[in-house]
Amino acid sequence: MAESFGNSFTLVEVTSDAAPKPTKQMWLALAKPSQALTLVLAAVPEGWTAEVVPAVLSEKQQRMFQELNLRPGEVYRLAPE
Repeated sequence: MAESFGNSFTLVEVTSDAAPKPTKQMWLALAKPSQALTLVLAAVPEGWTAEVVPAVLSEKQQRMFQELNLRPGEVYRLAPE
């Protein structure tokens, strides 16, 4: 039986394995935190690390992310500010 991805957004920070200056990226997943890590790691190059960013999203952020029209289980790389 398939497990539900849930319907909440999870922020994930990924870090490259490039020395001496690793690259950091922020990703958004429409999935539970434990699943979000796996989904994002599948989308980035091998060797990168990921961790869930404990964040409470504001209503404005929720609306903005909903406009991306992600389906449960999909991930999206957030552009750097």
